Amino acid sequence: MYHGRFKKGHYEAGFNWGKLLYNNGKIISNNHTFKITEERRKFAKECLPIYAKYYPEILEEIKGLAKGQNSSYEDFYTFLLSMYCFEFNNHCTCMAVKDDNNILFGRNSDFLVSLEKLYMNCLYNLDNVYAFNGNTTAFIEMEDGINEYGFAVGLTFIYPTIIKAGFNAGMLVRYLLEKCKTTDEAISLLKSVPIASQQTLTIADRTGNIVIVECNCEEIEIIRPNKDGNFVTTANEFNSMKMKKFNNYEVDDWKAKERYLVAYNTLKEYKNNYSFHLVKDILSGKYGFMCQYDRKTDADTVWSVIYDIKNNDIYRVEGNPKKKEFKKDTRLKFKV
Repeated sequence: MYHGRFKKGHYEAGFNWGKLLYNNGKIISNNHTFKITEERRKFAKECLPIYAKYYPEILEEIKGLAKGQNSSYEDFYTFLLSMYCFEFNNHCTCMAVKDDNNILFGRNSDFLVSLEKLYMNCLYNLDNVYAFNGNTTAFIEMEDGINEYGFAVGLTFIYPTIIKAGFNAGMLVRYLLEKCKTTDEAISLLKSVPIASQQTLTIADRTGNIVIVECNCEEIEIIRPNKDGNFVTTANEFNSMKMKKFNNYEVDDWKAKERYLVAYNTLKEYKNNYSFHLVKDILSGKYGFMCQYDRKTDADTVWSVIYDIKNNDIYRVEGNPKKKEFKKDTRLKFKV
């Protein structure tokens, strides 16, 4: 797992990241996931004016990334802006819990073992946006993170049954980390921008406002804690009645329903009596299937993270949490 620190502007951040990879012999366009088809090229061009309107900084970062890689800007924005809209490789489990003593966010990222050397933990402290610590399999797009105001968000990917030009899952996470202090701000932003892909977003803030947002290009549904306890959790399927019609149950989702039920039923059992160790044990598979993959199939949990929002602490496993220990990351400077 690479560790990046980025400062100054978005263009400089992209260039420095692209150059670092290039100097270490890592050419992004040589990876088998770097797919450029005419369909994706057309779709990405339709997305460009949307990003130019709502998030022009990220286009500058893509330009910098392409320059650092000695590659084509068009190829890079095609690859990045169409990501999460045409393929189904990223699998994950997310949860957020709160009680009188804790506000905790936990996430496993399950992905391809063959690409794990390119996965990234990064510390961004760029001009005119909020600083954050995040993790990703998708280069400058983020899959989970927490910013300097204790705002945490993470995605789970849903197979794309419908798409339209707009923000994809990884760009939504990055956008929210840079722009939001609270869950309510995030919900407001999500309702204001066009969305391209299908995903859930688990969101938590310092006030203990925890939600899951299920969304795609047509609908958005907010899921809050219910009578089963002060928690929310999700995997790689929509669970609300409103959104279930968009699920594709024929794809291989790496036991998404089983992972979801393990997390949900365990959190329900420990209703409002949560702890760091409980979240850690769920993510580590001690209560049922969660991360017990066979690496020989090119599948594994490639990182696991717990954000202790109340105490401004970050814990991460770079690899499978069943096999490795969580370590504290103290690099992000939180605002009081």
